[in-house]
Amino acid sequence: MGRKAGTAEGRMAARYIADFFNALGIVLLDEEGYQHFEIVTSAQPGDNNRLVFDPFEGELGKDFTPLAFSQNGSLSATVVFAGYGFDFSTDSLSWNDYEDMDVTGKWVMILRGNPDAENTNSVFMPFSPLIKKVLVAKDRGAGGVLFVSGEASDEADELTDLSRDRIPSDAGIPVFHITRTVADKMMITGQQTIAGIESRLNQTRQPASFEIDMTVTGSAEIIKNKAMTQNVVALLRGNDPILQDEVVILGAHYDHLGIGGPGSGSRRPDTTAVHNGADDNASGVAALLEVMEMLAANKNTLKRSVLGIAFGAEEMGTLGSRYFTDHPLVDLDKITAMINLDMIGRLDSLTKSISISGSGTAREFSDIIARHADMADLRTQLAPEGYGPSDHASFYAQDIPVLSLMTGIHQDFHTPEDDIDKINFRGLKTVADFVYATIVDLANRPEALVFQEAGPKSRPSMRRRFRVSLGIMPDIAATDIKGVRAIGVIPRKPAALAGMKKGDIIVAIEGKPVNGIYEYMHRLSDFEAGQRISVEVTRNDEKIVLSVQL
Repeated sequence: MGRKAGTAEGRMAARYIADFFNALGIVLLDEEGYQHFEIVTSAQPGDNNRLVFDPFEGELGKDFTPLAFSQNGSLSATVVFAGYGFDFSTDSLSWNDYEDMDVTGKWVMILRGNPDAENTNSVFMPFSPLIKKVLVAKDRGAGGVLFVSGEASDEADELTDLSRDRIPSDAGIPVFHITRTVADKMMITGQQTIAGIESRLNQTRQPASFEIDMTVTGSAEIIKNKAMTQNVVALLRGNDPILQDEVVILGAHYDHLGIGGPGSGSRRPDTTAVHNGADDNASGVAALLEVMEMLAANKNTLKRSVLGIAFGAEEMGTLGSRYFTDHPLVDLDKITAMINLDMIGRLDSLTKSISISGSGTAREFSDIIARHADMADLRTQLAPEGYGPSDHASFYAQDIPVLSLMTGIHQDFHTPEDDIDKINFRGLKTVADFVYATIVDLANRPEALVFQEAGPKSRPSMRRRFRVSLGIMPDIAATDIKGVRAIGVIPRKPAALAGMKKGDIIVAIEGKPVNGIYEYMHRLSDFEAGQRISVEVTRNDEKIVLSVQL
């Protein structure tokens, strides 16, 4: 059934791995090898979703839908139409849809998209995300938001799917998407339509907000379904009385996409079929188990310890590896290197080429890789950057040297066609032999590797959305705090230079509240490089205000 995180099949896969580790006679950590953590698996509307105004009562899924980041709650208030919901000023353009408008405690109706939607480099792009618009309205005192699509942005006027949202926090106010027909019904005089308003805004590119003398009552209820999943962790103890406290990690994620479908990550979301993920990442787990078996058979030759980890929920955003680095079962300072195996089952028999990311995260890596690749008759394509869309990135963020191996993306990636018959088993053994030799080298070398930064420590696509960065790794999955916890603080970056520490919880930026990851991203997007801002954090129940130079 595809080993989807949080399912019975995912637990079966984890049990298989734990039993394999146990049979090797190595130490199962935490709860008999399982490190459990909670995930949000899906979001769905509850029974208490209503949208009513005289004489209209909306039908869920036809006339309106709550958005996944809506707060559960109700609001009965009048409506203010606020154009595209912009409030920004740049060197080239200023636009404030809230000027001279009082939206306190009211619904704010906002157009989705922007007046220059076809231009991906448009000045409007940073201000167009729905969550950004909601938080701008919230800062203005809005009680709720009603999104509507103009004809230019969506001629079919389809409601947004209430798809899986992996972030447990919400926007702090009720948020709905309504159809144009419903929005037009709210215009009492009937002299204005959403299509006409959108057309004028796109032509004039000037705010044209107005009040709608209509009381709308709305109730939103989003049910976020949660489940437990797990990493599987086992320790092979080294033999050197001093070096055995240092650890080399070998990891691979064992989860995949289940049976696909919308919101699953499948490249064929309209197809419901088992996604076996033979290459992604049964191949990596197979090599992990084989290498750990060989290491266990030769354990007396190892000086450092080796930690084998099969990560859960990688396909949901590397949640398992991030949970491990936030709740480590060994001292993070004692981890000398981490090797990640992800999609290593399709080695080209002719080129014998393998991609290795993270080669620049330790100055010794280039020589180590070249030596063992030559012995294995492998050709390597090296990328120095430590960040990447797999589990090694969580360790790189903690200043740990990382290598991530892959034999290449292919057309079967994230489709039901990623099956066992496509695996090159001889090639997989060649890669596993290379990994084994590299692990033995790292476990037995006299000195630990010297870490060095190689590229950013966060998702590049996220960085492009912001002009500045604090230089932290935020905990996006926390449900036990109000604010954003820094689970990593990057040395020599603004937050670190200002005195922020790992574990600090950001609760305000420039005096404005930060209740969760959405507001954190929203606050940061308002600043430019070179500005000095105040960041309020809590540390051991004490409030501290830091002055951060961006």
